[in-house]
Amino acid sequence: MIPPRKTRTIHIRGLPVGGSAPIAVQSMAATRTRDLAATLRQIRILEEAGADLIRIAVDSRADVDALAELRAQTDARLSVDLQESYRLAEHVAPFVDKIRYNPGHLHHHEKEKSTRDKVAWIVDQAAKHGCALRIGINAGSIAPEYDARFPDDHVSAIVACAIDHCALVDNQGFTDYVVSIKDSDPRLVVEANTRFAAERPDVPIHLGVTEAGMPPEGIIKTRIAFEQLLARGIGDTLRVSLTLPFDDKGREIAVGRELIRDIEQGRFRSVPPNFFDGLNIIACPSCSRVENEKFIELAADVKRMTAYAQAHKLTIAVMGCRVNGPGETDDADLGLWCGPTLVNLKRGEEELGAFPYDAILPRLQQELDALIKSRASKR
Repeated sequence: MIPPRKTRTIHIRGLPVGGSAPIAVQSMAATRTRDLAATLRQIRILEEAGADLIRIAVDSRADVDALAELRAQTDARLSVDLQESYRLAEHVAPFVDKIRYNPGHLHHHEKEKSTRDKVAWIVDQAAKHGCALRIGINAGSIAPEYDARFPDDHVSAIVACAIDHCALVDNQGFTDYVVSIKDSDPRLVVEANTRFAAERPDVPIHLGVTEAGMPPEGIIKTRIAFEQLLARGIGDTLRVSLTLPFDDKGREIAVGRELIRDIEQGRFRSVPPNFFDGLNIIACPSCSRVENEKFIELAADVKRMTAYAQAHKLTIAVMGCRVNGPGETDDADLGLWCGPTLVNLKRGEEELGAFPYDAILPRLQQELDALIKSRASKR
């Protein structure tokens, strides 16, 4: 049930991706990279689960130093997430097989330099060290110029960004790259990737539903997107992003393999009636950016505490870090993004304050009750 894919085949240290190659399944280490023992354990767990590629995040020189040590202790294919510090590409490229940059983060540093020049520099580092690239676009962190160009059309904004960055990389004569366009709403993921694939059928695509949340809802959201896209011949590599305890991260690989097998064999599962009609909790899958592991427990506690509000069409976002948290909670009715000791609470784009982990749930419930009451009064 997966038709032949039209994309070109690229290589990530011997791993073919795209074209007739098997769909590659990857995941991300959830630990802080500089915690060598914990991160190496994560790599081992994901390797044993059958991960084709393992992504880790690098946000400082301390992470770079740890990366060099990790490379010495594992032969796993490693991908690195540059986050907001694109200049780190120079230091990480010797130790990894793939570099991911987010176009929406390039404007944060060296604002006097053009995006074109920054991308050219990243491409140069990748080419020099034999790394592949991922142009990784998150719907929650779009570069400001695309939001300005398409203020009322989010999908057009992210697709245009993807197409433009492909052109920037193409202009450097570099072809070993993939594109990902992700969101927490699988319907947007399907629409955006379908439109991008129609414009650039040659470019391999990495699939994912970001911040899908906890099982089983996170698996359902991911399945919705993957069934729709893979059945169209769209998708060359993928990740299932689930909010899980660190020792259970291998489940992402198992679920990914299961989804591919099901779709290949025509085992499609219908979406439960009114799946999108009630309360929607989105939560990031945890990664090395998370500064407090209590985030994972908090996400589960939020799910339990809000069970009484299941019938209300509201979105609550629980994000684990300062990189994606502020922006990717903007579209939620209520958003939490977690720091080392405090949890930041938002109502839409409005900041409501930062609260200790042991005090955030009552405050969240207060806001949730107020929001439900306010909506009821307007009916």
